[in-house]
Amino acid sequence: MSQETAIESFKKFQHTWIGQLQHHLNHLRSVQNHHRNSATGDEERLREAVQRVMELCREYHRAKLATTEKDVVGVMAAPWSSALERSLHGLVIGDQLPCFIWFTPSLVFCLSLVSLIFSGGFVPVISVIYLLLNSGRKVSELQCETVKEENAITEELSEWQDDASELVMGTVSNLDQRIRRLAEIVHRADDLRLRTITGVVELLSPLQQAEFLIAAAELRRGVSGWGSSHDRRRSANV
Repeated sequence: MSQETAIESFKKFQHTWIGQLQHHLNHLRSVQNHHRNSATGDEERLREAVQRVMELCREYHRAKLATTEKDVVGVMAAPWSSALERSLHGLVIGDQLPCFIWFTPSLVFCLSLVSLIFSGGFVPVISVIYLLLNSGRKVSELQCETVKEENAITEELSEWQDDASELVMGTVSNLDQRIRRLAEIVHRADDLRLRTITGVVELLSPLQQAEFLIAAAELRRGVSGWGSSHDRRRSANV
């Protein structure tokens, strides 16, 4: 029996992880509804539910980090994603957290708001947009830092890709060193995405955090479902 590859193992982890994410999101919805409908609310329970989702995202980040160290090329190929999802990866570098962190970091600020619009809730959208637009210097500083680091990573990846022809032709002499460099670029990109989404969440109130996480997850699930359906139809027509 052949040994399971790092990518196969990660795909299994991801399948289980998505089920856990849905469970925690359902719990978050329940706590959110209770908070809204209760005369006094329960902000502490809401914070705890939000933190469970965020910790699950950090768990995914750690699992992907370990997989990247074993097979960075396989991670960049992202075989678990649909063609549509891969086209939206921005920096690419192989997949993001299934719930929402597959966007380019500098787009999180815009797409976080778009995701709320897709959730169908008008008042929550307005409240979050109002908060982010009026957070002034905090949002501006976070965005500037994110874009600056993202540009540096993009430039580094571009330089690595310029040398990729040597890898294809088999003429490179320091292959292991090149692969390690690529893994470091992937790590930096993933760390930036997680820090960016964490920074955005920290600007919101507990109720708005719940609204954001739920809406972003719904958008992610919709894109994934549509992309997978399109891939199946395309395969059937081949």
